[in-house]
Amino acid sequence: MKRVFRAILRVVSKNMLIPKLRIWLLKLSGIEIGPGTFVNMDVSFIDNYRKSAIKIGSRVAIAPGACLVADSDPNLSKLRKIGSLCIRGEIIIGDDAWIGANAIVLPNIIIGQCAVIGAGAVVTKDVEDYSIVVGNPARKIGDVRERLENSAEL
Repeated sequence: MKRVFRAILRVVSKNMLIPKLRIWLLKLSGIEIGPGTFVNMDVSFIDNYRKSAIKIGSRVAIAPGACLVADSDPNLSKLRKIGSLCIRGEIIIGDDAWIGANAIVLPNIIIGQCAVIGAGAVVTKDVEDYSIVVGNPARKIGDVRERLENSAEL
């Protein structure tokens, strides 16, 4: 019954116009979200509705169309018999990170604090603190601190 309740909360939250209510619904659905975080509309969380499979830090910004995939399997296909194709993990996003529009984060990924994930990036491995990553698969193209005139702000 919990899984059904969490699924309903996710459906409602995905198109919720009021950001604070969207965050509240996502928290009720089992996602850990720190204070000051903004999750835009149309963000997908795929975790088989497991509590705490996705942990999002404080002041994180997640753009529309982003997809966080903590669980992945071929459903009822014969391929399901191949255990290595079924992945169940966690996604942890550090404080002050920014996930761009339509970015995809795959299972068992840690995104460091102040990291920037470019629009459309596919994150297949951990992202270090302050890194800027883009592409498919995502690769590092810079450091956030190099973009600031006064790095003491971070």
